[in-house]
This record gives sequence, C-alpha cells and structure tokens, in this order.
Amino acid sequence: MQRAAKHPQYLRVLERRSPSSHDDLVDHLVRSTALPRGEAARVILDVLAYFDETAEEFVRRRHRELQAGGAANPEIFERIAAELPHRAVAPPELSLRQLRRIVYG
Repeated sequence: MQRAAKHPQYLRVLERRSPSSHDDLVDHLVRSTALPRGEAARVILDVLAYFDETAEEFVRRRHRELQAGGAANPEIFERIAAELPHRAVAPPELSLRQLRRIVYG
C-alpha cells in the first residue's frame, strides 16, 4: 500500500481489488519473465490502472499532455477525438464540444 501513496493512479485499483487478488498472475509473470515479484506486481497495477481510466480522465490527461507539448486546442481536441475510439476500453463517441466540456466544465 505504501507504493500506492506514491502512485495515486493505483489507489482506485487497490480500493476495488485486494492486492493479493492477482497473485496467480504475479506468479506467472515471475515465472515467464525476468521480473522480480515486486516489479511484476507493479506492472500488473500499472496495467489495471490503465484500463481503469475513464474517458473523462483520459481526455483531461491527454489535454494536459498535448497542451504541455505546445499544441493548440483545436489540434488537441481533434487528436483526442481520433484517439478515443482506439482506447483499450472504447468510450462512447464524444463530440468536440463534449471534449471541451470535460476539460473546461
């Protein structure tokens, strides 16, 4: 749980799942890779946190990332709209206006 405090994206995953609920998967990764047990558990938490991200969280995160990279809003929203259908868990189709509302309220 101490690791979760350093990585807030893990908190929601850990709140819904017991840390030991994926021991069989951790064991499999340890057997099939060169990862030590702690790293294998962290990789699993990373993957679960990735799949746990909502469409709204994704839009806000990508907006921040693209804006920090110097992109302008028209380009940002077009890019996010193009990326959304390719998410691991496809969110509902959102208009450019809906994307803007997620970011700015």
